[in-house]
Amino acid sequence: MTVRRALQMIMVVALALAGAVQGGVSSAQAEDGGTVGGRQLLFYNHAYGVLDRETADAIEHSAYLRDFANFQVRTTTGSGGQTWTGRYLMGRETYFELFGVGDVPGKDGTLGSTGMGVSTERRGDLATVLARLREQGIRDPVEFQQTRDFGDGVPVPWFDAVFTTDQYDLFGAWGMEYRQEYFADPRGNTEPGAHPDDVGRERYLTDAYRDHLMRDVTGIRLAVTARDLANTVPLLKAGGFEVRSLPDGGVVAKGGGTTLRFDAVPLDQVGLRQVEMSLNGPVSYRHEERIGHSTLAVGPGRRAVWTFGDQEQRASR
Repeated sequence: MTVRRALQMIMVVALALAGAVQGGVSSAQAEDGGTVGGRQLLFYNHAYGVLDRETADAIEHSAYLRDFANFQVRTTTGSGGQTWTGRYLMGRETYFELFGVGDVPGKDGTLGSTGMGVSTERRGDLATVLARLREQGIRDPVEFQQTRDFGDGVPVPWFDAVFTTDQYDLFGAWGMEYRQEYFADPRGNTEPGAHPDDVGRERYLTDAYRDHLMRDVTGIRLAVTARDLANTVPLLKAGGFEVRSLPDGGVVAKGGGTTLRFDAVPLDQVGLRQVEMSLNGPVSYRHEERIGHSTLAVGPGRRAVWTFGDQEQRASR
């Protein structure tokens, strides 16, 4: 779900990271390793990427993807009545969303635009994330509530979100916590909670993944600008990810079974580069599916890797 575009409607900015220190978060913060401390509070929920039109259309009409994953193409109405249509591959706890150039108005519909949500598993943990952000010097994190309209014109509280700055290039990350009102609405098709404070990802997603190969997202690789990366690191640290800087300026963040890899690149090279997925069971073969300007490699074993960003896609900028 494209939270950043919802914030555009409500706050006349995109769902970028919000708030922060004057002029945004300094790049020096991205160079510090480790975490803020304490248990992990935020976990990879989903990410999205804007692809070239040929690849997006090929994904939308792929028969293979409908067999490989719990795959959907759907239009969602969020806060302020803004709508977006995405191509979704959903697992047990995690998912990702794909758009084509121009599917979203403004720069959020630009080739290479990306975003990522990291969410809590227990009600109330987002408040602790906010406190941890302030400990890092993020004086004014912006808090936002997203809603969802199921078609009757009555918005239902969906989740609360927090961002670190409203200054971004083409990538934004946000912390989020699902609302109990959403779980209580039968139209959300969610599962019962394991305990009273359960607002977890597994509860949010259905069990339809069991009928397909794809189980979950285990790794995401995104190419983002240095500024967008610097604005993201404090959120990851506040969420309890183990953050490690790379010699080339990139960052790897680990926690909760998903590895997040960020490459620091010039603005004209940003975009979704790779998605790694676990499978529900081992396969004895290796299958490569060419989908537009991308390649999905499945197996052998319990792993699949989808690679994006071919040279043809770069040339279309």
